[in-house]
Amino acid sequence: MEENIAEIESLLESGKEAELKEYLDNLNISEVEHWIDELPEHAATFIETLSINRAVNVFRILDFPTQERIIKKLSGPKVTELITELPPDDRTALFEELHGDAVKKLIILLPPAERKEALALLGYEENSIGRLMTPDYIAVKSHWNVNRVLAHIRRYGKNSETIDVIYVIDDHGILLDDIRIRDILLVDPETPISELMDDRLISLHVHDPQEEAINVFRMNNRVALPVTDQENILLGIVTVDDILWIANEEYTEDIQKIGGTEALDEPYLDMPLLKLVRKRVGWLVILFISEMLTATAMAFFEDEIAKAVVLALFVPLIISSGGNSGSQASTLIIQAMALGEVTVANWWKVMRREILSGLLLGVTLGILGFFRIYAWTFFTHIYGPHWLLVAFTVGFSLIGVVLWGSLAGSMLPLLLKKLGADPATSSAPFVATLVDVTGLVIYFSIAVLIMQGKLL
Repeated sequence: MEENIAEIESLLESGKEAELKEYLDNLNISEVEHWIDELPEHAATFIETLSINRAVNVFRILDFPTQERIIKKLSGPKVTELITELPPDDRTALFEELHGDAVKKLIILLPPAERKEALALLGYEENSIGRLMTPDYIAVKSHWNVNRVLAHIRRYGKNSETIDVIYVIDDHGILLDDIRIRDILLVDPETPISELMDDRLISLHVHDPQEEAINVFRMNNRVALPVTDQENILLGIVTVDDILWIANEEYTEDIQKIGGTEALDEPYLDMPLLKLVRKRVGWLVILFISEMLTATAMAFFEDEIAKAVVLALFVPLIISSGGNSGSQASTLIIQAMALGEVTVANWWKVMRREILSGLLLGVTLGILGFFRIYAWTFFTHIYGPHWLLVAFTVGFSLIGVVLWGSLAGSMLPLLLKKLGADPATSSAPFVATLVDVTGLVIYFSIAVLIMQGKLL
């Protein structure tokens, strides 16, 4: 690796453009991307040196901050060439991340046809499937035969995003079916396309959220899917490579939100420190203020704690058990919702499962808590003569708090989804904080019921 760095740095310092181009042309696209990450100050030079096709293929797999830095440093002609040759979907993804003034400057550089296409794609709602699609596809008519279709592919296939799937439309552009290229290649050349149609059409709607596309691709094992409007007119296609990027972004965003922070819109190491702090401080303040309610809850039961100080010993145990069960449940449900395994309509099934699992988990921890206190009576008298009451209080409290934590953690993501919010915002820290406060109320209420007339 060090020898390679020395070699490429030597080529960069010597200004031997032809030799640098030859060196880069012998690398895989992913290897060029690696060197851009290793030597970010020379990223624009790499793109400038590569042939336009390879430059486009490298540029489209870079993260946005790197793309933005490269565009600022590229020469005018290279920027024009690069933006023009970018596939429409990748160009749209870049434009929607850039500031408005930068987008205007870049759109002006495009030829009229590409400019019209770019503006049309940017006209769809942010995070809609319309922003993902490309209008570069192969469409044929049902009355054509295979020979004519193959001639059409030879003529226009080079400009298509993919020729793995061919789309059948009528004279009005309405999508009728999609056919895999292998089905066309394996039949008699005189076979009409209508005979190959099976009417098992799967399509996406242009205004649907991008998350819907992730689930459809996952369930149907497709490399590309057509995108239609309200009248079922074919507008474009979405390919699996775009879906993989979106799935990765959604996964990263959800993980960050589950951790109790705002989603980061830049790589961690590229984000300015103050911006990173701003992303984190909001949730920390909310959680801090919420946790202050635990003091309020304990103050409400101040008399009970004064009479039975032993109860205070188990406060951390009780609230952590409830918070842990709530965090588990919320993480499981958020993940299940992201995979399409659970929807809001399944709320009752989820509740029934969490009631049963919460009870079983609570009983398990309750028994452990009971026997922990029982075992300690052989070595210490810290729990006093009424240790059995303390043991029952802790045991039953654990059952109630763990059950409540499971229910709160599982229902909150579904409730947020129903209200139109992001379920991932019901993060593990948020659920844990909620259960901490309510768990204290459950604990001391059970203590009053069991110890009334004895310790209280």
